[in-house]
Amino acid sequence: MAEDAGTDATVKNGGPSVELRRSRGALVLALVCVLGGVVLVALPPDGALLRTIIAVGAIALGAVALVSALRPFRFRIDPEGLTIRRPGLRRVVPWAEIDALVLDEPPRRDGRPSPPRLLLVPAPGVLMEPVTARHPLDGRPALELLVLDQVREQPEQVADVLTRHAGDRFVDLPALRRATFADPNLPAGLRGYQMDRVDQIIRRGQDALVSGDPQARRAARGEIERACSAGLPVARRGYGRPQTDTVLNALVAALADHQTTDRETA
Repeated sequence: MAEDAGTDATVKNGGPSVELRRSRGALVLALVCVLGGVVLVALPPDGALLRTIIAVGAIALGAVALVSALRPFRFRIDPEGLTIRRPGLRRVVPWAEIDALVLDEPPRRDGRPSPPRLLLVPAPGVLMEPVTARHPLDGRPALELLVLDQVREQPEQVADVLTRHAGDRFVDLPALRRATFADPNLPAGLRGYQMDRVDQIIRRGQDALVSGDPQARRAARGEIERACSAGLPVARRGYGRPQTDTVLNALVAALADHQTTDRETA
């Protein structure tokens, strides 16, 4: 099957073609839900209505996940472009039709990282559907091609292949963010700063640094300073306050340093 294919040994201008393999995690989870529901239904009936409701719900959820996991899937990267077969997009996309490919990492949720996703920005004049996302830095319409927890390859492996084949079209945004301002490892505890808000403003500062736009950096610095002056929201469980204050002060300083360099260069 296409989803189980490995690396193609054919070497062309951009190096070997690579076929990403679909992760089996979703399939295993779907089967567990269905089998668990069936076992609950098969137990001797004793008027346990709640158990029956849970069993039917598990079977229904597992069935939906199973259908999704068994849908045709193909994602091939080669010197000619991308060969994609998934819901909503089934065709070869030549490199000439791609303006940018962006590996992005959505903001954390409750302090937990989200799986990276691959976005495609069509070249000017090229129409592609469905447009489901935006370029994280400049807001251009984009398609979400792939969430990387759907495949067995690690994000670093996918980034390496895209760097070789897509060239300047490909942007590894998580790597650029870490290069400009490393992701902090903030401790969590009781009565700390609200995690989502802290992660949001850190991401805002990182993206401003990556963008290379002095105006964006000034805006991000002002937003962080205003948020800190007004007092960040506190949650029952959140990031440690002293450690977060230190990180945000360092981020404001980084944004200010870049602005000073811009003025000196000008």
